[in-house]
Amino acid sequence: MKKKFEDAFRGVILGFRDTSIRMQWILAAMALCAAVVLRLDVYEWLTVILCIALVVITETLNTAVEKVCDLYSTAYNEKIQYIKDLCAGAVLLASAAALISALVILFRHLGGLV
Repeated sequence: MKKKFEDAFRGVILGFRDTSIRMQWILAAMALCAAVVLRLDVYEWLTVILCIALVVITETLNTAVEKVCDLYSTAYNEKIQYIKDLCAGAVLLASAAALISALVILFRHLGGLV
């Protein structure tokens, strides 16, 4: 059991070395700082945390799939490109959902329309 946790933590640390994943963590830290400044309620905090998790997880899985595909071949391959595009699309959808959630929370706290 201990080995599984060590492997999992090593995976998180390896993620910090990847530029795309590191960028998501930087954006997550900025979102958390904004959440503190805006004094979010518990449900807004849960929304922010879940959105951060969704985006970081999808980016991590996207990166892992890209690495596996590159092990198979680094030459252009239509099927590999299709797989990579699907994964990138998942990250885009997760990011869009997080952005919409952030805008709803932000507008609410700034006396906006929502």
